[in-house]
Amino acid sequence: MNHKKLFIQGITTSGKPFRPSDWAERLCGVMATFRPPGDAGDPRFTYSPYVRPVIVAKVKCVVIDTRLRDLDPRALDFVMNFAKDNGLSIEEACEFQPDSITRPQS
Repeated sequence: MNHKKLFIQGITTSGKPFRPSDWAERLCGVMATFRPPGDAGDPRFTYSPYVRPVIVAKVKCVVIDTRLRDLDPRALDFVMNFAKDNGLSIEEACEFQPDSITRPQS
């Protein structure tokens, strides 16, 4: 299966920041117990590697690794439905291979 990374952006459909301001941390805290086999991280102190809060261009976001579906499809559905229910956009991340990036000539 092809796995992707998705971003839930903390901007509502009306263009305003989603509230409460700690929504991303709260959502990731709820999902902290969803970990890959053998992950020794303590969910009381660390986020799941599948659902992490980030800031992109000064916007709070949550990055979702779709491998979460392999662990528990309901967990991925929960996160996706959270975004849909709250009118938050979900974007697919693009990834670059290091050798495919061209640097400008000086």
